[in-house]
Amino acid sequence: MSDERNHQVKYEATVSSVGEMAAAFAAEGMLVFFGPSAPEELHEFAIITDVGRLDGQVVAGDVLVLADQSFPVVGVGAVANDNIANLGHLVVKFNGLAETELPGDVSVAAEAAPDIEPGARVAIVSGP
Repeated sequence: MSDERNHQVKYEATVSSVGEMAAAFAAEGMLVFFGPSAPEELHEFAIITDVGRLDGQVVAGDVLVLADQSFPVVGVGAVANDNIANLGHLVVKFNGLAETELPGDVSVAAEAAPDIEPGARVAIVSGP
């Protein structure tokens, strides 16, 4: 994991549950996070977190930390910050695209999505 002591933690939450279909989304390079107020019909494919607070805008160059693995943020959609702040909703795509496919996406380096288990930490920290 990267050394976060000299970096601002912009967002941090803990995974409380992982939907049955979340692994299928991960295999396609996408993780879908929602806060605890997500409608029940979304729980099947989503990763549900406790209440996280956004303390600064997520921008390209930041670092996403998932389950003790670090992924550089390369693109942030136009409404991604609003979704995180208002809904605890974060869509991470492991596609390496600087211009996101959808306005709510946060794109990170094109790597395999990590396995996420309940209790895992989700954080976004300022870049180097």
